[in-house]
Amino acid sequence: MKLTDYLKPELIQLGMNFSSKKRALETIGTLVTDYLIQDETENDHSDVDCFACLFKREKLGSTCINYGIALPHAKLPNWNGDKPIAVFLQLENPIDFETADNREIDLIFAVIFPDKEDDEYQNSLQQIVKVLNNKQLAKLLRTTQSLEDIWTIFEQATLPEEELDEENKEDISSQPKDE
Repeated sequence: MKLTDYLKPELIQLGMNFSSKKRALETIGTLVTDYLIQDETENDHSDVDCFACLFKREKLGSTCINYGIALPHAKLPNWNGDKPIAVFLQLENPIDFETADNREIDLIFAVIFPDKEDDEYQNSLQQIVKVLNNKQLAKLLRTTQSLEDIWTIFEQATLPEEELDEENKEDISSQPKDE
């Protein structure tokens, strides 16, 4: 799985400044809604709808992972898109994201999922966490100042080699044996 499966270059923003987590989520809502309006014929969702679903999910608990990265995510009600939409924000200054360890975050990779009843949501989210939970990747995303270079980093970011091997073993072991 590649992060660029869901992320588009126009949904990458660098050097952003926010006074709070709420402002960051509002911006994500606007970016996603603007993208949906441009990409689809439907106009049924507002930036407030998108913000509300992200904010509601955040109230359940912080979506921060490691290394100063937040992963806000939610299903957008009544959106029947083909695949999730991701937004990446590199922050100029860290913000409080209400983490259990009180660490601030400066990288946000948000994902909006279609409103479908299936396991794809959970599986995709787990894969994204595995890819982003990498100290070297966080350092690169934090220090890179060009959209093109950030895009290249995301194109090359995949699951760690040992996890790919484990997944391949599972795939092989679940296949029927020839008799």
